Amino acid sequence: MPGTAVSIAQRRGMAGHRATAGFTLMEVMIVVVIVGILMSIALPAYQGSLQKGRRSDAMSALLDASNRQQQFMLDQGRYTTDMQELGYAASPRISEEGHYSISAAACSGGAIANCFELTATPVSGSPQSSDTRCTTFVLDSFGTRSATGTTATECW
Repeated sequence: MPGTAVSIAQRRGMAGHRATAGFTLMEVMIVVVIVGILMSIALPAYQGSLQKGRRSDAMSALLDASNRQQQFMLDQGRYTTDMQELGYAASPRISEEGHYSISAAACSGGAIANCFELTATPVSGSPQSSDTRCTTFVLDSFGTRSATGTTATECW
């Protein structure tokens, strides 16, 4: 019969035809395991990148306070430990993004009238308070930059 001829491939498809909808439990579990492994690798790296990015908040606040200290020296003939005298709302100053507290003190071995040392310390409760790689940042009137933490030499 020429009009009713069915190929072998068509017969196999009809005989083994069953509706397949969705995924098996095993396939879903494999995907969950793979996603879990990827997240365990990616999440710490992402959090480290966020901490590194937030460190710029400390650096920018220190540089701004240093510029204001220099201007204060030109105007008043001395430096100050009071951040409000530099035009900030409070002393110690909280950085723009709220991650660091900026304070001023006399530099080691000197008087505040001659030199200053600005320190940025993470605010309690901030995500930066758990940053052990770069704990605090310091900038003095001579332009010397330093930091504390496990990788202090890489902070600035």
